[in-house]
Amino acid sequence: MSLVIDQLRQQCLPEVMRSLGSAVYGVVLNDQKSVAALQPQLYAAPYKVPPAAPVLYIKPKNTFTQNNAQVTLPTNERSVEVAASLALVIGQRTTAVTADQALAHIAGIGLVADLSLPHNSYYRPAIREKCFDGALPIADALISIDDSAAIGQLCLETYINNTLVKSHKLDNLVRSAEQLLADVSAYMSLRPADILLLGVSYQAPQAKVGDKVTVSIAGRSEVSFTIEQGEQR
Repeated sequence: MSLVIDQLRQQCLPEVMRSLGSAVYGVVLNDQKSVAALQPQLYAAPYKVPPAAPVLYIKPKNTFTQNNAQVTLPTNERSVEVAASLALVIGQRTTAVTADQALAHIAGIGLVADLSLPHNSYYRPAIREKCFDGALPIADALISIDDSAAIGQLCLETYINNTLVKSHKLDNLVRSAEQLLADVSAYMSLRPADILLLGVSYQAPQAKVGDKVTVSIAGRSEVSFTIEQGEQR
């Protein structure tokens, strides 16, 4: 593995991502339950058919924060959706790979809490909702993976004030980790230390100002943070 990957494996993941200028790409509509819940919208105007390619969004550098952070909400907001997600950390330049080749391009996986202000529409870029400061708490450590089946058996848990509010395995993805990477790399290149998130659930649990949130992969990784009130007008 390259020096970049050695850095990722030995240092605090969010700090290395900032220093390397990593790009983070999220994807919506990549779990079966969310797709089923949104069926009426997917066949409505303006598109009238479900998307054929992955639907991506960007989490820019200002969103990166690490374990035990204080996340301050934007002006006049008092709650936020907390979506646990798995991050595929790219280990080498990835362009037009096949699904069979994809896992060889992944340095490891990371745990994130993908925060969004509540919103209902996927038909415009959710820039304000997904890109506010601190909207991507990232666990410190990179976890190695053996195969895609191991990813599917991981269980992501979300706790708010020490109460479990959501638990789900990654075995109901529309696109598996390797298929998602193949489909995305078909039309854009990914660089070492870039991140591709496996997806978030539609209408994830909401945390309020003052709440402590912990997202974990049971027994393997976790990231905690508190929700702070922003400016009120």
